[in-house]
Amino acid sequence: MKLFEGISRNVFVLGVVSFLTDVSSEMVFPIIPLFLTSILGAGKEVIGLIEGVADSIASLLDIFFGYWSDRSGRRKDFVIAGYGLSSVLKVGLVFASAWQHILVIRGAERIGKSLRTSPRDAIIAQSTGEKNRGKAFGLHRAMDTLGALVGPVVAFAVFTFFGESEPSFRLIFMIALVPAFLAVVAIAFFVKEPKGAAKAAEKKPRFWESLRMLDSRYKAFLKISCLFSLAYFSFALLIVRAGEIGLGAQDALIAYLAFNGVYFLASMPIGGLSDRIGRKPIIAAAFVLYGLICVGFIAAGELWQVVALFALYGVFVAADESVNKAYISDITSDKTRGIALGAYSSAVGAAYLPANALFGIIWATFGTPVAFSAAAGVAVLAGLLMLAQK
Repeated sequence: MKLFEGISRNVFVLGVVSFLTDVSSEMVFPIIPLFLTSILGAGKEVIGLIEGVADSIASLLDIFFGYWSDRSGRRKDFVIAGYGLSSVLKVGLVFASAWQHILVIRGAERIGKSLRTSPRDAIIAQSTGEKNRGKAFGLHRAMDTLGALVGPVVAFAVFTFFGESEPSFRLIFMIALVPAFLAVVAIAFFVKEPKGAAKAAEKKPRFWESLRMLDSRYKAFLKISCLFSLAYFSFALLIVRAGEIGLGAQDALIAYLAFNGVYFLASMPIGGLSDRIGRKPIIAAAFVLYGLICVGFIAAGELWQVVALFALYGVFVAADESVNKAYISDITSDKTRGIALGAYSSAVGAAYLPANALFGIIWATFGTPVAFSAAAGVAVLAGLLMLAQK
């Protein structure tokens, strides 16, 4: 099929791996807050602590694992270890009896995510020619998102048949182990270390030396991305805004499905478009689109408008998650690609954490129009700066 032209076996298998992993993860992680509150008796402050620790670990370690995968030349080992660690830790959920157990499991599971993400993305880049790289990353994001759609449906079915009891939670945790370990098996047997990975690692530059090897185009993009991240607040805050507009729980589910459905459908076409017209126009357009979405959430007042905004948000995320990584892969070499992808994740993650707090303060102090307008202004500025890059 022409749709999959230029897609290597490594890329396809890693897409299947992400699908299986997200089926597993999205069965489990959306219901962990309910498990904590209704089964383990934890409070909201505990949930905030657990999620804050998990998000921080996931972002800030990426740069180091990316560097080590460059240095070793054995990216597949990092990918197996990362997915394997996350899978083994999910076994602990079946037996967890205190919120402290969940804290340790979630934090360590995020280490697994950091361990695998940059090396996996570097394998995708090395396994694909530059003219198909956007499509390759788009396919990976599409498969990942398809898993995010399937996982909650499985959990919903278990609760429908067996009720929201402790045995049902434990059953979901056990079912989630099956796709998680199948993903590890798929990597071990069907993903091949890209040719040239070991050769690129022969010089073994030191950490700071590797960072200095990244060229001016990468550093300029990283600065613009960090600026944009100051406007990029949590998806949960959009749900809060939707609730203010008048959406109930079922309406919010419709909006969430619209987001994930469009995200799935748009990822590969947008990646392919970036292969044809270039990455920078797509990235700039995505930043501006995000700004327009923020303005839309100020003016929206009806269900269809909110659903439409969440669908547009799916288009934005599809571009942001796939084209950015393809662009970084284009402007870096095999020997620095892991640290480049890792540094990007760590830097935008570091900006993302205070950005959420600042946005929340502005929203609470000055109201919705000021907060969302400020985010829109920063996003549009980042888009214009991206277009101005040579």
